Amino acid sequence: MMAETFLMKELHPLSHLTDTQFRRLTGIKRETFAKMLAILRIAHAAKKAKGGRPNALGVREMLLMTLEYLREYRTYFHIAANYGLSESAAYTTIRWVEDTLVKDGTFSLPGRKELLKSDTGIEVILVDATESPVQRPKKNNADTTQARRNGTR
Repeated sequence: MMAETFLMKELHPLSHLTDTQFRRLTGIKRETFAKMLAILRIAHAAKKAKGGRPNALGVREMLLMTLEYLREYRTYFHIAANYGLSESAAYTTIRWVEDTLVKDGTFSLPGRKELLKSDTGIEVILVDATESPVQRPKKNNADTTQARRNGTR
């Protein structure tokens, strides 16, 4: 019984998935996941060195939780219930993972100025969603008041 428990902890739930299934589940390739995980582990070690309360989840689970949020756009309540956390802890964790990955620069989008400098043409589609005037009957207080007065005898 003890050996089975040890084996269950040793094998990660995503290790049995094929590459296609992993991509369907997380939305990214295993190589990208490994790069993200390496960045987060370095940042987590630096954060851990400062002290404070240890996280309830490991770095891998934090990344999976964030990918789950981004992929499925589930509420923090549902994600927190799956991982055994509070909503605020789920929010804080997801924000930390997103901010850490963006701050690293490997997984951030280029700025607007860089896009304007590039040679690639950007196609823009504009949709005119302005309001157009509609003719409506004017309100006449005399008609509505008179009708109410006549009906209450």
